[in-house]
Amino acid sequence: MSEDTQAPPLIDLSTVSEELRRVIEFDKVPEQMHAMVASIHQASEDAVREAWSQLPASAQNILDSFEQFHALVSVSQAFAGLNVIEELQTQELSQTIASENKEAYQADIIEQVMHNCIKDMLKQVKKARRDPLLKREFTQVFAK
Repeated sequence: MSEDTQAPPLIDLSTVSEELRRVIEFDKVPEQMHAMVASIHQASEDAVREAWSQLPASAQNILDSFEQFHALVSVSQAFAGLNVIEELQTQELSQTIASENKEAYQADIIEQVMHNCIKDMLKQVKKARRDPLLKREFTQVFAK
């Protein structure tokens, strides 16, 4: 029995931003997820930028730039999204739900998870202002 699934495309990390590459390498993101992370990174930029702009300057100063924050959020979103997708695939949705409704339900769940990742990272950055250990966790990812 052969599976008719296609392997995800592999991407060259030199084609993504330095900040995203650093987070991918630091978190040891599996190579099979690199394209997913890059796609999420591109798709989420506007929402992440809006959230970043609402952070107090004291929280923004935990990191050197929006790009660092965006990279951290993107990797977080990729792992959270993958977990949710795997969980949704194992869920038995009622036979009475039309397939379009199932897809819409699943899309809504994934969107909510992506949004929650942004909110969680905002909380963590704010908390890092008063927690030197948490601040170091953020900054060590980008230490030269």
